[in-house]
Amino acid sequence: MKKHLFVLIFLLAAPLAFARISADCTYNGIPLYGRVQVVNYMADFDVQVVSFLPDLRVQNVSYLPVECGRWQFVNSMPDFTIRFVNALPDFTIQFVDYLPGLG
Repeated sequence: MKKHLFVLIFLLAAPLAFARISADCTYNGIPLYGRVQVVNYMADFDVQVVSFLPDLRVQNVSYLPVECGRWQFVNSMPDFTIRFVNALPDFTIQFVDYLPGLG
């Protein structure tokens, strides 16, 4: 019984133990603001869009994406690439109109 409880706790807590967005708004050393390109393969990050409790609140901007969570979507020359997924994301995002940043 204890073994099963340990396995259950590990499975539920495992996603929380892996790398998360750091306080300086980076993930694996890459700043999470700037020019972003959505791709289907070979993305820097897999992200999942959620309605509440995101890891990062993202504001889509047309210019000056220089603060945490401000993303300018582009078709070329991105700072990083993302792929939208429904499961097993690197981190979760929520699109907002105001107050982007860490969730």
